[in-house]
Amino acid sequence: MTTTSSPALWTPPARVRGTLALVTGRGERAGVYERFGRRLSADGYIVAVFDEDADAASAWLSETADTPRVLVGSDAGASAVLRLVAQGASVEAAVVAGTLVDAELDLPSAEERTACPLHLGVLAAEATSVDVARAEPLPAPADLAAIDVPVLAIHGGADAVSPLPQLIDALRAVPDLEIVETVDGLHDALNDQSHRSVAAALVQWLERLRGGDVHAAIIRTHETAAVATA
Repeated sequence: MTTTSSPALWTPPARVRGTLALVTGRGERAGVYERFGRRLSADGYIVAVFDEDADAASAWLSETADTPRVLVGSDAGASAVLRLVAQGASVEAAVVAGTLVDAELDLPSAEERTACPLHLGVLAAEATSVDVARAEPLPAPADLAAIDVPVLAIHGGADAVSPLPQLIDALRAVPDLEIVETVDGLHDALNDQSHRSVAAALVQWLERLRGGDVHAAIIRTHETAAVATA
């Protein structure tokens, strides 16, 4: 590897099904995503987490052989990921979570970020006194329109930091966009109370991506009317 930033790494116990490089949000360290890394790696995906360094994540990912290669960004990391894929980063897809629509916002409180007791404890343990860098703004609509890979946006339905309607409006220029809402979810969409369901939805999306068409269903649900009994 020629990159200068070494990620925290979670690797599958057996066959590798793809590679994710995750860029943390403002002030976050890789340890915040340990639960995410363990869960996705258990499903066959390499997960590398970079501390607020999207360029290093993209460079590292470009040198990996296990496809699909997916850039993932949370909070301000999402803006950086969108910039890179708009510029033609060598990836097959991107995932953005808790995308920060307003780059001028201060760092939210832990209570604004999550209602998950375990994640609240992780945030307290991973707290840093390092000055939090200002987030880069979202790319302009014309740049978003140039993105030529599928993008999955995971966002809290009750995110007060970056409200879902604003997120939908901000990303509507992305040509191939799927939005997953966490019902009543807060800002840390990957680590909130619904983290298990989010991980499951992400794995299903990744499996469709592996199949060559992210829009082609792999499983279907058939609902039948209840049959009344005498």
